[in-house]
Amino acid sequence: MATHPLKASALALAALLVVSCQTTGKDAAPLSAHHVPADDNLNAVLWMQRSAEYTAVVEGVYRAATAQLDTALATPGDALLPSERGSDDPNLPPAIVVDIDETVLDNSPYQARLISTGREYHDSSWEDWVGEAAARAIPGAVAFAREAQARGITLLYVSNRSEQSKAATLQNLRAVGLPVKDEQVFFGLGLEVPGCTGKRSEKRCRRLLASQHYRIVMQLGDQLGDFLEVPHNRPFERQQLVEQHAAYWGQRWFMLPNPSYGGWESALFNNEHQQPRAWRRESKRKQLLDGTKQEN
Repeated sequence: MATHPLKASALALAALLVVSCQTTGKDAAPLSAHHVPADDNLNAVLWMQRSAEYTAVVEGVYRAATAQLDTALATPGDALLPSERGSDDPNLPPAIVVDIDETVLDNSPYQARLISTGREYHDSSWEDWVGEAAARAIPGAVAFAREAQARGITLLYVSNRSEQSKAATLQNLRAVGLPVKDEQVFFGLGLEVPGCTGKRSEKRCRRLLASQHYRIVMQLGDQLGDFLEVPHNRPFERQQLVEQHAAYWGQRWFMLPNPSYGGWESALFNNEHQQPRAWRRESKRKQLLDGTKQEN
């Protein structure tokens, strides 16, 4: 006797649920791509990897920065705030401070791996990725760097990659064609700066050290902290810093887009990374502006 179509569908669904329950226990194999839970970072990473718009934006930023090179060289002063200036000597050789990750090197494959496995950032998995030295160049970065090099400008890589990852990082930079003058152009996390102390990921001390040996004519990064110190990482204060230093943007400072991670995201959940993922997500949802509440 033939089974009624609706009953057959119900039986198939029940069987699927049984299989699903059997494969989600403690000893289950990693989830397939079809069963990975929703991830806040999916659209951001896909936009950076797959959209023509991202390529257009970063190419445009680098072309704008290239157009400002001669002006930056000819204009007295530098690209640092007075509180971060280690020397006022106008005869120091020119240099540009650049961040590495999501500024000149594309680490979206690492983010993609986290999404595919349902995991979050961890120092050990990040160091493994850095050790592969496999990141590609951000579109426009190499052409910009070569134009700077042709004008006698040294690129200084002020990064929150660890000092322990220096060799792999320099290898990766060279592999994609970015100029690395010598081993002393990498200012990584953990670099000791005599007479200056700061928060672990704060770059102020390293910019201060760099400016003792070079006249910093330009800065490029993807985070606000790549350009200046951010004393209080809260949305309102971050916006105030951007507005307070508006004259630098597009002249001495050039920001690359990074919707995937950063201080902007941490600020939305009060920098409480130790909280569960669901708690942080709900905190971010509460920050959405739907036209019925004021920004703060």
